[in-house]
Amino acid sequence: MSEIYDIGYRHYDGPRLGRGHTVRALTVHSLRGIFGLGRTARSKIMPFSLVTIMLLPAVVSIAMMALVKQPGLIPYSGFAVIMQAVVAIFLAAQAPTVVAPDLRFRVLPLYLSRPVTISEYVGAKVAAMTMALFLLVAVPLTLIYVGELLIDLPGPPGTGEFFGSVAMALVLALLLSTFGLAISSLTPRRGLGVASVMAAYLLSSAAVPVIYGTLEMSGYDSQARWAWLANPFWLVDAVQSSLFGTPSHAEGPYPGGPIPAVLVVALIAAAMAVLALRYRKAASR
Repeated sequence: MSEIYDIGYRHYDGPRLGRGHTVRALTVHSLRGIFGLGRTARSKIMPFSLVTIMLLPAVVSIAMMALVKQPGLIPYSGFAVIMQAVVAIFLAAQAPTVVAPDLRFRVLPLYLSRPVTISEYVGAKVAAMTMALFLLVAVPLTLIYVGELLIDLPGPPGTGEFFGSVAMALVLALLLSTFGLAISSLTPRRGLGVASVMAAYLLSSAAVPVIYGTLEMSGYDSQARWAWLANPFWLVDAVQSSLFGTPSHAEGPYPGGPIPAVLVVALIAAAMAVLALRYRKAASR
């Protein structure tokens, strides 16, 4: 004799918000995870410590402007380059938290069982990391600019340079996010992801000045300028210099023309392709 039990399953009769809402929810969830929101207190130590470090130069710059009535020590256009080590540590520490858990615990098929495609999943992850890095750079810049307006320094404020630096902060955030996530996605281990991203940054930041100095000492001045483009921070600074006429914040000049901008677009596209291929392979397992 068989019996039928009512175990409480019910049909969903609420609003169906669609795929766009799903992607937005995944983006917000990933962004919260980057800053450790909704997680343990230990998860918040690293991101908020680095945010504090990024804000300190802005506070010092405002204090100097108030005391000496002169523009801050750090120019808007050079803020990201000067603080690149902190930004790189933030990227290396937090990018693996965006992609490694889904790969390690093989939950990607659960996402794809909903109306979310690989491109939408990757786009949500890149958008979250880009927002986090953009806020990391743009908030101190905005703080310095507001301080400059409130202190009312002699002469016009650096509005043009400020908005140009904010626009380039977004470009830099997108470039770093795609590459950081692409490198991190190659391993499901968070520790290996952190080490890989940091190693890539240290290699570029250490090797580029050496290559530049060697070529310059050998008399290849025009060729030496291209060495700076091997580092993402100096690459975006070269684009900024070309578009807005700001000075170089490297030890030497950058190559002129549209090549740096074309290189940024090509690198972002290549990193996005690596991410898409990586997750398509992971989803097929």
